[in-house]
Parts: sequence; structure tokens; C-alpha cells
Amino acid sequence: MKEIMIPTIEKINIEGFQRDLVSWFQQEQRELPWRKNKDPYRVWVSEIMLQQTRVDTVIPYFNRFMEWFPTLEDFADADEEKILKAWEGLGYYSRVRNLQSAVQEVRASYNGIVPEDPEEISKLKGVGPYTAGAILSIAYGKPEPAVDGNVMRVLSRILMIYEDIAKPKTRKTFEAAVRKLIDHDHTSSFNQALMELGALICTPGKPACLLCPVQSHCLAFEAGVQSELPVKIQKKKSRDVPIVAAILTNANGEFLIHKRQSAGLLANLWEYPNFENHAPLQPKREFYKDRFQEIYGVTPEITEPLVRIEHVFSHLVWKVDAYIGEIKETIDEKILRENQLKWVSEAEMAEFAFPVSHQKMMKAYKEKIE
Repeated sequence: MKEIMIPTIEKINIEGFQRDLVSWFQQEQRELPWRKNKDPYRVWVSEIMLQQTRVDTVIPYFNRFMEWFPTLEDFADADEEKILKAWEGLGYYSRVRNLQSAVQEVRASYNGIVPEDPEEISKLKGVGPYTAGAILSIAYGKPEPAVDGNVMRVLSRILMIYEDIAKPKTRKTFEAAVRKLIDHDHTSSFNQALMELGALICTPGKPACLLCPVQSHCLAFEAGVQSELPVKIQKKKSRDVPIVAAILTNANGEFLIHKRQSAGLLANLWEYPNFENHAPLQPKREFYKDRFQEIYGVTPEITEPLVRIEHVFSHLVWKVDAYIGEIKETIDEKILRENQLKWVSEAEMAEFAFPVSHQKMMKAYKEKIE
């Protein structure tokens, strides 16, 4: 493989950069639950949770996850309903499914020990270059790069790299940079320090350069162009999806819930019955009643509007108009079974994992009926 050349590295005092960065991290690092030890399983779980999710959001999820699944074995044996419940609200549910598949592979093929070889660990499902580098460097002390958005932002400024970080191939440039810069005696602290610096000081937009422990090494600061970096070309606009939904109850005070398909967006999560609305001229309530009757054989009574929710995914935006309704007829048991519908009490609902948008619907419902 051809070596990637980064000419600006020659302008950096690498030893001084390592010393200033690592000593800052060792003195100032945040107390985070996954930093209490370097158990590869804990590091792995935390890194998967932290992808596309803020640290403050992850902390309670991580603590609960470790309470429910304290060991790799516990997680490998967990049923899907429980792991989805543990992940409920974090989004990107394929992450936790892939994590469990990979953990089961570690148990089956590596005697329950997370592999410390870069090639072996990279074969595991859902373990990309960043996750592999994070586990290997933090848990095992290997001098492997762990390049995420924070690291690319920091190094684009330190080394004044103008490559577009939105392009997948650019990651290779930054991985090569980390390999040149990494402190082999403190790989864990070095990689975590780059992430921490990006999260707390070298932030998007206007970085807090006056607080930066490696300001004296930063080529972009020296040139006064730190706010121009990193270069990131915006992706295409996402697609809007209009949806009509309803929280439906029966005479027993039970709620009707629906299990999503086993593949695709939010697979196997539970939701309140809803339909994409491709009849913009028809009143939303009438559209919902017609679709419900067409699919499930009964007509719900839609009593009042509940809430309007916009939920953003990477490629689309759900625009949900939610209502409150009742079903006074009996839905045939065969239809319930074939369509993955279930009547549950409010207490029973706590056992099922729902997407954030549907959690917001129930929150609005509770506030309305109080």
C-alpha cells in the first residue's frame, strides 16, 4: 500500500505535541463510567453507544446497559426484546444488533476474549476502523488510529489539512497522520485526548483556542484559519415523509401497538399504528380511518388531535400528525397475529422498545389526559 504523505507533519514538534496533549488529558479528563477500567467489552460498548450520540446522553444508557449485561457472556445470551429496550432512545438500532452478533462471534471463535489483533477484530460485525482502533488503543495499548469526526476536526486544524472530511477516502489521510503522531507509550491517553479535545475545546465553528493545550503546535491557529477548518461539503437534503399515527385504546383501557418489520429502518421496534400519508387532499383523520379499516377490518373512532412531531433521520424526516382514538369493534385474532399487532396495558408497554418519536407521542398523550 502506498504511504500517504502529509508534508505539514514535518512542521510539528511531535514529541512536544504528544507531551502537551497527553499531560493535559491525564490532568483534565472527564470522569466517565467507561473510563473506570480498560475492560475491552466495556470500551467496545461505550464506543458503539458514542457513535452519533452525545456523551451526556450516553452515560445513563451505559450505566443501565452494564447493570443489565455486566459481562460479554450476559450480553451474548440476552434476548432481542431486552437489548432493544436497553437501547431504546439511542437510535441507529442496527448498532446494538451488530454488537450482539459480534459478541456472540467473540464467544464462539475467541473463547470470549475480544481479539487484540487488528485483522481479527476488524472481521467482527459492525467493527469498522474507528471502533477497532479505539478498542485496540484504549483497552490493549496498541498504537492504532481511532479516527472519528472529533479527531478529523482537531487534526485538520493542527496540520492545516484542507481535504473534505465528508469523503470516505479522507479518513485514510487522518489515520496516516495519527500513526505518525501517536505516543506509543500512552496510546490510550493519546487517542482519548484527541477525542476529548475535539469534544470540549476544538469544537465546530469557533474553537476555544485560548484554552487549547496544543495551541502552540497548531498550524491553523498560527495562520489564523482555524475557523475555516475542517472542510466539509454538505450532503444532499433529506426527504420528508408525511405520516399519520394514532394512540388507540379499547374498552379495557389497553393500547394497540404494532411491531415493525424485521429488516429496515427501526427493525423490530414497537410503535403506535401509523401510515405514510400519500393522499394530501384527504383530511388526515379520514385517511387514517380508511387505511386502518382497509388493512385491519375495523374502523377506529378518532376523537382528537394529539401532537405534531418531526423526527430527523440521516436520509429522511418523519413529519407525524398524531391523534387519539378508540376501537370499539373487535379486531380478529388472526389479523392481530398476522399484522404483528398486540393489545397491551400501560404497565406491559414498559417491556417493549419504542422509537423516540413514539415515546414523544405517549408523553404527549399522558400530559393530555392528566
